[in-house]
Amino acid sequence: MPQPLRIAIAGALGRMGRQMAETIAADPRLQLVARSHRPGSAGEALVERDAALALADVVIDFTTPAASAELAKACAARGRPALVIGSTGFSASELAPIAEAAKKIAIVRSGSYSLGLNMLTGLVERAARALDDCDIEILEAHHRFKVDAPSGTALMLGEAAARGRGVELDDVGKRARDGLIGPRPAGEIGFAVLRGGSIVGEHSVSFLAESETLTLSHAAGDRSMFARGAIAAALWVAGRPPGEYDMRDVLGFGAS
Repeated sequence: MPQPLRIAIAGALGRMGRQMAETIAADPRLQLVARSHRPGSAGEALVERDAALALADVVIDFTTPAASAELAKACAARGRPALVIGSTGFSASELAPIAEAAKKIAIVRSGSYSLGLNMLTGLVERAARALDDCDIEILEAHHRFKVDAPSGTALMLGEAAARGRGVELDDVGKRARDGLIGPRPAGEIGFAVLRGGSIVGEHSVSFLAESETLTLSHAAGDRSMFARGAIAAALWVAGRPPGEYDMRDVLGFGAS
């Protein structure tokens, strides 16, 4: 019988960190060898980051963009372990060290670890390509504690729509509207955000024409689906050559 894959969790005291620990404990293919959180955190059998890296085959990271970038640099400096990043809301300056680290270690980074949402991403890209005269609007809703907006998943869907149109999201994305903004520009990809209560995650992409609207949507029931997706990514990335991958690679979709 093969040895269980050794997993460390970064951001262990967060919502997703706790869900990851519970899901890993129930999976015989995995062994939870270390849990770490931000420096100065105490309790619940936490270890320092470097100690966690020494024990693990893969680190699953649901922290913050800045912390993920630092973690990627630390893993790359050691030449291991592989890394699964679930943080969202990255700036270009935070993505740069992750891309550099991917030259030395294997990294999976995704705006969502849901199978359904990654399927939705593929459908959105195809619909954007086919319905090239429709307006595109993306709506996302999350619990009151989420700190970034639009969500990483909403941006992932926006990137898919932009790929379908053959454009860059930075050139056509509209993240806020207020006041006398004038008519909607052709080709714009709009975002709307809801925050409140305990919503786990809801996303929809609408394609709006003069006489009809097509809406593709996904709703998360609980965080266990994200944990299962992150585990699938961890099992896939272990032993892979250095590089930055996403869930399309994990699921075998490849480039669209």
